[in-house]
Amino acid sequence: MVPDICVTTRRAWKSQMIREQETAGSQAHLLPPTPVSAETSPEADEPTHFAQIAGPSKRPRILSVAPEPTLRPPKSKKRATMSASSSRTQSRQRSETLDIESIYRSSRSRSTSAFPPADLPRRQLWITEDGSPGENFVSAASVVTVLSRSYKTYFKNLDDSSDTSFEAESYPATELEYPNANACETYYILAPKDPDHYNPIMCLEQSLYTIFECYLTPTQQALFGTLPTDFLQDVDNTPPSSPLTQLSGDSEQSSPVKLPSYDPRGMNYLRLLQRSIRRRDGPLFLSTMQNINQLLRALKYPSLPSDPFAPAPPNVLIEAIKGWPSNEIPNRVLMRIIDETYQRSVGPHALKLNRYEAFSSEVYGELMPSFTSDIIAATRLHKDSLFMDLGCGVGNVLVQASLETCCRSYGIEVMPTPAEVGRGQLRQMKKRCRMWGLSMGEVELEEGDMLTSQRVTELLPQADVVLVNNKVFQQSLNEALRPRFLDLKEGAIVVSLKPFVSSLNARVTERNVDDISAIFDVFERPYRSGSVSWGSGGGSYYLHRVDREGYAVIKQQFENQRARSARASRR
Repeated sequence: MVPDICVTTRRAWKSQMIREQETAGSQAHLLPPTPVSAETSPEADEPTHFAQIAGPSKRPRILSVAPEPTLRPPKSKKRATMSASSSRTQSRQRSETLDIESIYRSSRSRSTSAFPPADLPRRQLWITEDGSPGENFVSAASVVTVLSRSYKTYFKNLDDSSDTSFEAESYPATELEYPNANACETYYILAPKDPDHYNPIMCLEQSLYTIFECYLTPTQQALFGTLPTDFLQDVDNTPPSSPLTQLSGDSEQSSPVKLPSYDPRGMNYLRLLQRSIRRRDGPLFLSTMQNINQLLRALKYPSLPSDPFAPAPPNVLIEAIKGWPSNEIPNRVLMRIIDETYQRSVGPHALKLNRYEAFSSEVYGELMPSFTSDIIAATRLHKDSLFMDLGCGVGNVLVQASLETCCRSYGIEVMPTPAEVGRGQLRQMKKRCRMWGLSMGEVELEEGDMLTSQRVTELLPQADVVLVNNKVFQQSLNEALRPRFLDLKEGAIVVSLKPFVSSLNARVTERNVDDISAIFDVFERPYRSGSVSWGSGGGSYYLHRVDREGYAVIKQQFENQRARSARASRR
């Protein structure tokens, strides 16, 4: 049975998660109290907290959940007289309990510039293969069909009240041409009953505007009109002097492309589209989309030259990718592909993803695309990197990292439902990238336990960046993960929502110098409000960089201090 209501947008999903979090908080008093014994402290299960530590820096420092006892034993009272043997005994005790000066792991752990800028390897953004999505393609029309009870009629025929072709039962449809050859998608032009649900009309608008803004030159844009944001401005909508000549670039030497349906009066098709939506004028909407698609097809499939031996002119929209600044995918294109894929592949399964055991390590939560982009920038992922996500959920971060940087990605998820949805999202993301004419890196997904997976053991020594969304992980799982990081190579980075070290400012002492986490140089970074699905506020995330060379220096300093203390005690 298909549910009548299903959250299919990130905003609605986030709102639902916040509501459930508030409900769980209001029922927290119903949970049985945790027994406390002499061996366990109530703080053992509490989340990491902040406290002010006295010292020259006076900065907040993260404490471990179980504070370590003081190393130095209580001093014994000196006797007025003592024998030679007792004097030697006390001398040995003083040398053994001598207070070794604490050493900061690295002053850079308190710096905002954790990783110096460097030139990253360049990637090829565009592809040469056909853009046909192929079989098992989940289109906008497919989503509406599955959730048909959640949609209602939007358009009507203003000139014929008896026309029922725009009723929801008739599934009125239009198409949108995407940049690559043979890439086209069908949209049912209906409205969701709940404004938080997937809106195919709005989705079509946003995809069209993204193509207009990022794949067309100003000369080409003049054929379509102006974006809705320009309507309130005094914009010159005069068409170019040669309306039937379309340049594939701004160069005058570019080959002309004949546009069969261009209106020499300079028809503003984008404005007509907006007018048809505001008035709910179905016939005007369909006729305008038909003209827009004809213009897009004229750019995608230019006329062949008269010379049979001359090469065929390229797809103008794909050629535009080669001129993108800094050899990077524009943020608007990136977000549009991510949203299209998510709305069709993950959104319809939101109710299933919500079935998890509360207060466990299996609580489902997502990092928003803007937060993922911040992590990618902070860790300087590139096309030659290996990115791993331990507990990847539906694979949102993996597919975005592979699209944004073309890196190789691997993720593992223990819960069957998110793992299944993630595999479906990956298949659809590959199809979407072909439709937009863009390349993406290889992505590998595994369903299993990150602690026992043989594949995790094989890939960790090669990984450049490892993401662990451990915000709700139980302490036992976090502790079990720490030894796995010993396999990481020098310079590898672990990104987490909770630190894997007990002390953010990384002050190494005699007590913790041999701890596993001492190999990390740790940096704290803030994330903005709206960056995660489980809350509306901001917070911090942590970058742990493997720095064995720095650790070796600190280790040697402690050895030198011990040697000096031993020599002083013999005097």
